[in-house]
Amino acid sequence: MERSSKAESILDQINSKTKLGDLRKIAKDVKKDHNLAMELWSSGELLPRLLAILIMDNKLLSQDLINKLSKDMQDHPLDERNQLMDWLMANQLSKDKKTVTLMESWRNSPSSLQRRIFWYYQARLRWLGQTPPPNTEELLSTIEKQIENEEPEVQWAMNFTAGWIGVFDKKHRIRCIGIGEKTGLYKGEMVSKGCTPDYLPEFIAIESNKRNL
Repeated sequence: MERSSKAESILDQINSKTKLGDLRKIAKDVKKDHNLAMELWSSGELLPRLLAILIMDNKLLSQDLINKLSKDMQDHPLDERNQLMDWLMANQLSKDKKTVTLMESWRNSPSSLQRRIFWYYQARLRWLGQTPPPNTEELLSTIEKQIENEEPEVQWAMNFTAGWIGVFDKKHRIRCIGIGEKTGLYKGEMVSKGCTPDYLPEFIAIESNKRNL
């Protein structure tokens, strides 16, 4: 894609020292500019793509375009593509009813990143204190059947969902702890100071104690 002088000027401002806060400042100045977002996205680089997501018009985020973005993300290392997809969810997909409906349809998407976001969004509904849909039993059954065979990026999000269900829904707490004990996912994994381990028995105990639940 041939880029405009505006896109080139913005790209010149981004380097290895650029922080996420700097990207947000640029996005605040630019506001919404979907064409510019696509130009920045075409750079193929992480930081310009994170900025592109901030200035996209979510009204133009069709399933076809999201499929293209998801495919492009696969060119990044695992941590970067997860960051890009999670950033897209938080800053765009969760902001519009149409794209929320799309996310809710991705449980069996052929895209592992879209499946990740299906589960991450379900977790988000719970940890942000929103009233979750009445699908908890169904979600847990799917997690129990599929988590051990899923891609790593999807496993994490399924585990995260089970964790928050276990924190906020006491009647399912033992079941969620049992998922962690059975799979052993993230057991013994070291985490940074102040962070909660992802191993479900520890995660649920720590986060529920924080909230006196």
